[in-house]
Amino acid sequence: MTSPIVLYEKSQDGKATYLTLNCPDRLNAMTEELPHALRAAVRKTSKDPAVYVIVLKGAGKSLYGGYDLRIFVEDAERETTGGSQDVPRGYDPLVDYLFMKENTECFAELFHGAKPTVAEVHGTAVAGESDIALCCDLVVMTEDTRIGYPPARVWRCPTTAMWMAPVGVEKAKRLLLTETLARGRKRRLWGLCSKLFLRISWKRR
Repeated sequence: MTSPIVLYEKSQDGKATYLTLNCPDRLNAMTEELPHALRAAVRKTSKDPAVYVIVLKGAGKSLYGGYDLRIFVEDAERETTGGSQDVPRGYDPLVDYLFMKENTECFAELFHGAKPTVAEVHGTAVAGESDIALCCDLVVMTEDTRIGYPPARVWRCPTTAMWMAPVGVEKAKRLLLTETLARGRKRRLWGLCSKLFLRISWKRR
């Protein structure tokens, strides 16, 4: 029996639910199933009157690894999956747009849901990982975490509004259009995270 893509666990007092993305061997990279599994878990938790807050975590070295290139590129080249980058068919920007739109709507459940959400981010928060993190109400990070959206210069950023809300239009443009990765205390000053942790204290929490 395989482990669930999203682990669901309650705190001892039942007031917090921990949702853990559970594909650590692939850095919790996105499959076609993961966004929908996450949305279903958030909706399930939102209906529980005993839960006060949802905490989103990632098993292993990072919260979330963005597209799983093994599925969407390597397997597509071998014609073992359609994906949004179906090589034999040729790249179709509309198909890719609709695919990303659907995934973004799944992630947005973290923002629109009935319970406050907190993202625990460690490692890097690049591209898709920043999508998920910034859809949460609060973000906490380790001090060595870097956050940014380098693919914005190629296909823009599906969660642009979630960047502008904490940092403002000018800083959002600077980060997204120059492929800048925010790091250090700048992330806290700009509003990209609520609190920073040392890596060693993160492990002891």
